[in-house]
Amino acid sequence: MTDMNKNKTLIITYYWPPAGGPGVQRWLKFVKYLPDFEIEPIVYCPENPNYPILDESLINEIPDGVTILKQPINEPYGLASLFSKGKSKKISSGVIPKAKKQSIVEKAMLYVRGNFFIPDARKNWIKPSVEFLSQYIKDNNIETIITTGPPHSLHIIGLQLKARLDVKWFADFRDPWTTIGYHKDLKLTTSSKAKHLNLEQNVLNTADHIIVTSHHTKHEFETKTKKPITVITNGYDGHNNSIEGKDEEFTLSHIGSLLSERNPLVLWETLSELIKENKEFSEVFRLQLIGVVSDDVIESINQFGLKNHLDVVGYVSHDEAIKFQMKSQLLLLIEIDSEDTKAIIAGKVFEYLIAETPILALGPKDADVEKIITSTNTGSYFNYTQKAELKTQLLTYFDAFQNNTLCVNAIGLQPYSRKALTEKLSQLIKDS
Repeated sequence: MTDMNKNKTLIITYYWPPAGGPGVQRWLKFVKYLPDFEIEPIVYCPENPNYPILDESLINEIPDGVTILKQPINEPYGLASLFSKGKSKKISSGVIPKAKKQSIVEKAMLYVRGNFFIPDARKNWIKPSVEFLSQYIKDNNIETIITTGPPHSLHIIGLQLKARLDVKWFADFRDPWTTIGYHKDLKLTTSSKAKHLNLEQNVLNTADHIIVTSHHTKHEFETKTKKPITVITNGYDGHNNSIEGKDEEFTLSHIGSLLSERNPLVLWETLSELIKENKEFSEVFRLQLIGVVSDDVIESINQFGLKNHLDVVGYVSHDEAIKFQMKSQLLLLIEIDSEDTKAIIAGKVFEYLIAETPILALGPKDADVEKIITSTNTGSYFNYTQKAELKTQLLTYFDAFQNNTLCVNAIGLQPYSRKALTEKLSQLIKDS
């Protein structure tokens, strides 16, 4: 039932259950807690989306009574799959093969995706959404709209609604736009690059408030706009999952997608050396990859002689992913070694924080995620030049595993709880 005393806030999102993966979690949890802070969320999402990953279990997490609006979407991936279903699904889920290994079909699909679908493959949803929502906002006295991207087409919906109506508009960037790693893989022409930059500039300078998930993205956007920018990271939520005990083997587990460029050769080399040098380590070590994994990554792991120690589990439900996090002896976090990825804080990081399992992380120096892991005392972070330090830390963890003392003494986690983050969001909505 609608509460007339609550601020009505329309959330425009592409990812919503039964979508799987990290993109759905952020706003599913905000919607869960916003009513606790006198905000009535109304969700607008596609009626017939082509989600690359499904997780039906997330449907059970949709709060009772929330208004959910759905309109049809026309996406090109259905057409593309007629030519190559497997390649289309991989590209739509973010798995882009290295340039030298791309087939003619993959190169063509990336070129078309990058230059004919600007800002992205959901552009055909902009016009019908603006028409539908313009009337809905008027009829229902909506005071605030929030668009969340990627896909950044949803920010264009916000841009056009802002031009038509007297509403407050928050643009939520879960990832950067033109500086995100995969952007340069889309084979963009000079004209297409300029179009992306122009659209990004229009969004950043028209929205009433920008929300970002990392301080590096905030610093980037501050060079592009004078509009207020607030960092609201992703976070963790409570769960009822339980396990009988930790794995008996020394399991190093990565949960989530491992794309072609997220391939830490220094780690595979270090593990290979430990297996050769330490018989006890070799007998109990397992590398578990849970989620979508690029063929390039698996090939690299096998080249370093780790095939017999590798378990590729594939995608699992969110509940199962949490159980893997809790059962594992170590949790692996990997980011591409690039300036562009310092702003990336994977959603799973925050679930890792409460898994009571040490985190072993690799990424660029001075990344935002390094500060989170260090400040919460939940693991160890290394850049790609610290092979000796990485090897020493792995042996330290292994010694603790053998002595049954491998554990985490986390501190300062409360600010990353979903409810605390939602309170921060609700205050922004009320104050703007």
